[in-house]
Amino acid sequence: MTYTGDVQVGGPADVRELPKLTISKLAVGPFDNNAYLLRCAETGEGLLIDAAADADRILALTSDQPISTVVTTHQHGDHWQALEQVVKVTGATTLAHPLDAGALPVTVDRLVEHGDHVSVGDVTLEVIHLRGHTPGSIALLYDGGEGERHLFTGDSLFPGGVGNTWKDAERFEQLYSDVVERVFDRLPDETWVYPGHGKDTTLGAERPSLPEWKARGW
Repeated sequence: MTYTGDVQVGGPADVRELPKLTISKLAVGPFDNNAYLLRCAETGEGLLIDAAADADRILALTSDQPISTVVTTHQHGDHWQALEQVVKVTGATTLAHPLDAGALPVTVDRLVEHGDHVSVGDVTLEVIHLRGHTPGSIALLYDGGEGERHLFTGDSLFPGGVGNTWKDAERFEQLYSDVVERVFDRLPDETWVYPGHGKDTTLGAERPSLPEWKARGW
């Protein structure tokens, strides 16, 4: 089956099989959050991005093989409602940026900064700090080689714009600048974007709209 990234709350996960990594996208909770299970093809080790809600469904997704790590992209409650239960059941190590870690309902085991790396089996993900939606929002980048890149952006980048900065001009400028400099300026158009809510996109689909985002201020 062809991966589309179009998932519905209550529906099945959409699964993308890459040579070294399997990505399962699941829609959960009343805010239509996306939870992503990444599993190393070689070792079977799993990493979850955002235990957002519906712990039973997330745990069912991970039941075949355990997960070792849960990364929380930022501090907003809709992205960690299932975190405590998932960690209790799985014993997974928790990761977050230090500026957002204190707001989470569990003690964060590892604090990650911009440029750090996170492993899932034989696969390595790069941490990208994108300031503005929250102080400690992060994205995770998987470089599969030969131009193949996959970016998990939390609530910092969506189809149609950057994340909500609540009409705060300073926060918008920070987030816009980070997204341009740390994402668009260094990654190719083919980079696939997996956001914290809703449908996926690519950098190529969004790049022509950057001047419009800048001009409108959101």
